[in-house]
Amino acid sequence: MVEDFVIQFAKLIASYPEDISIEVQEGDEITELTLFANQEDVGKLIGKEGKMIGAIKTVISGCKAKDGVGYRINVEAV
Repeated sequence: MVEDFVIQFAKLIASYPEDISIEVQEGDEITELTLFANQEDVGKLIGKEGKMIGAIKTVISGCKAKDGVGYRINVEAV
């Protein structure tokens, strides 16, 4: 559910949505999401002063309250 939201949101922002992919590493308490994007889109996904990625983190933090699992998100260039 969270992974689907992040990838769909990233595709809306990106200039090259076909390059967007996500890798999920599940742990006991934290699930790490690594979002891969075209080099030109990395800045858009992080946003000015990290505001865009911060907004994404805020939205998915609500899922922690629901399922008890924390999420960490990273953005990397393809």
